[in-house]
Amino acid sequence: MSEISEKNEPWVYKVFGSTIGSIIMFFLEVAQIIVIALAIIIPVRYFLVQPFVVKGVSMEPNFYENDYLIVDEITYRFRDVQRGEAVVLRPPTGVNDYYIKRIIGLPGETVEIKNGQIKIYNSDYPNGFVLDEDYINEITTDHMRVVLNSDQYFVMGDNRDQSLDSRSFGPITKDEIVGRVWLRGFPINRIGVISAPDYSF
Repeated sequence: MSEISEKNEPWVYKVFGSTIGSIIMFFLEVAQIIVIALAIIIPVRYFLVQPFVVKGVSMEPNFYENDYLIVDEITYRFRDVQRGEAVVLRPPTGVNDYYIKRIIGLPGETVEIKNGQIKIYNSDYPNGFVLDEDYINEITTDHMRVVLNSDQYFVMGDNRDQSLDSRSFGPITKDEIVGRVWLRGFPINRIGVISAPDYSF
């Protein structure tokens, strides 16, 4: 029995003795756990979800400055972007920053902003329909009409008078969308899953 125990004894015990060997084994096990954890966390962090902290007031009253959000980076690889979803994007202005905006117009549609309303024209609604935006406090005062290409989206901030969005920098493409805002993790009293508004046409 003693010969079998010695044969299976970790090499560190033989080299450093039982006391120091135990300490070394402890740190080796901790290092192993860290490596395994990183192997799991890093792909999740860089390919599945990532955190985002809101800066500014452009999405009030639905997202406030310093709200801590979790952005889902995987969903749009399997389905199309949907109207009303809040997304984090890289603006086409070349600014090295991230914006949070709401999807208003989808590829191939025409977006008309007039008389405080947003009207969407597409193949299903050639005469257009007005977006019922009960999630904003102020109407849109701009007047414009934008025809979207097959790979373009029109985005706007919920705080229309304080938002730099597609009204200024134009439509965006799917490649410029980082992901869908999925979860609010802070503040504690507003923790929850983020859902897109249910527009009634």
